[in-house]
Amino acid sequence: MLTVTKTMKNRILLATFITLLIAGCTSNDVFFQYKAVNSQGWSKDSLYAFYIPIKDTAATYNIYVNVRNRGEYPYQNLWLFLSKSTPDKVQSKDSIECYLADNRGKWLGSGLGSVLEMPILYQQNVRFPKAGTYRYKIVHGMRDSVLTGINDIGMRIEKVAEK
Repeated sequence: MLTVTKTMKNRILLATFITLLIAGCTSNDVFFQYKAVNSQGWSKDSLYAFYIPIKDTAATYNIYVNVRNRGEYPYQNLWLFLSKSTPDKVQSKDSIECYLADNRGKWLGSGLGSVLEMPILYQQNVRFPKAGTYRYKIVHGMRDSVLTGINDIGMRIEKVAEK
C-alpha cells in the first residue's frame, strides 16, 4: 500500500509540474527567429532577411530586434539599418541605435557564459494594415567593413494583449 501512495504522489507532482510548465510557456509571440552571423564577422554587405506572416490586421504588435553578442564586441552600441517591404511591395527604411553596454562598459544583455542576448524594442503598438508576408532586411551600419563579436541577429513580433 505504501508503494501505491508514493506512485500516486509522484503522478500528482508530475501532473502539477506539467500544468505549470504549460501555463508558464504561453506567449504572445507571432514570430521569433534568429539568423546566425558568420563566425568570421558580419560583413558590411551581408544582410539578414526575416519573412513575417501577419494574419490579424486588427491587432497591435510590438516589434523587437534581438542581438546576441560576445564579450569581445568592441563597441558600446550597434547601428542597424532596416528596410521593410509590405505584402503590396511598399518599401520603407529606418535606422536604429542599439546600446549593448552602459557608459562604464558593463554589458546590458542577459545570458550565460560569453554570449549575451539583448532585445531592443524597435516599434511599439504597431498595426499591420494588410494581411500577408512582411519582409524585414537588416544590415549593420557600423564603420567596420567586417564587424566582430556579434553571434546572431533576430526579430520577434509579439501581439499586444488586449485590455
